[in-house]
Amino acid sequence: MALSDSIKPTARGKVRDLYDLGDRLLFVASDRISAFDYVLEDTIPFKGEVLTRLSLFWFNLLRDITPNHLISADIADLPASFTPFTRELVGRFMLVKKATMFPIECIVRGYLSGSGLKEYETLGTVSGVALPPGLLNSSMLPNVLYSPSTKAEIGEHDVNISYEETVALVGESNAAALRDLSLAVYSAAREYAAERGIIIADTKFEFGLIDGQVVLADEVLTPDSSRFWPLDKYGPGRDQPSFDKQYVRDWLKANWDMQGTPPRLPKEVIEATSAKYIQAFELVTGEKFVPMGS
Repeated sequence: MALSDSIKPTARGKVRDLYDLGDRLLFVASDRISAFDYVLEDTIPFKGEVLTRLSLFWFNLLRDITPNHLISADIADLPASFTPFTRELVGRFMLVKKATMFPIECIVRGYLSGSGLKEYETLGTVSGVALPPGLLNSSMLPNVLYSPSTKAEIGEHDVNISYEETVALVGESNAAALRDLSLAVYSAAREYAAERGIIIADTKFEFGLIDGQVVLADEVLTPDSSRFWPLDKYGPGRDQPSFDKQYVRDWLKANWDMQGTPPRLPKEVIEATSAKYIQAFELVTGEKFVPMGS
């Protein structure tokens, strides 16, 4: 019997299941994949383990820039009721401190892509910030851009908001801390990744308050929360190959009219996507990916 069938999660997101343990939370990453605000029927092998282990890597690497909510990823620290599910959990879970989460997705963009590209092509702006004319698909932005958005419920769309609107939501000091920490973390991670052959085109962070201190929370700098591009294949003026779920998005756009339920993914798309996630892990960490659990 699977963990979620035996112990019901307190909440379920698109990818993670959350268990409230009283004084702490348990995050368990599944192999579920979402696209276009749908959780797809098919799963991507090893995806949850890649997301968790990458987040753990970045939390450790960036701990001098920002505190985070991580307590442990050691099986020995799990409550006894979870130990029968060790094979399912190992490599996929994080025990974290409870935080009062900010209702904001802290998005940082270094390159012109995705919704930012669409806005630029229509209005010449990204999140309301005017950019120079003549930028191309995937162009490096003149300056790294902080472009926050709301957090949407599953099935709903995030809405881009201005910095002034974040001040109205969380207050001046918190808004400034979210912006400054987001830019600092992204800049450090982008520099680190570039040395390992990866462009982090954009990413999103989530922060919360623990004992009055702003901390980095949830996942961080994974292929689900970021666009990872191979540096040696980069060229502006076109879409970039990537180490994330863009392969799934592209297949869906070519094979689905966006009406009704998304179609099942072919075996080759599932396998290729799994390989991309694993490749991202290996390039970022410098480690060979060896699955830890089932």
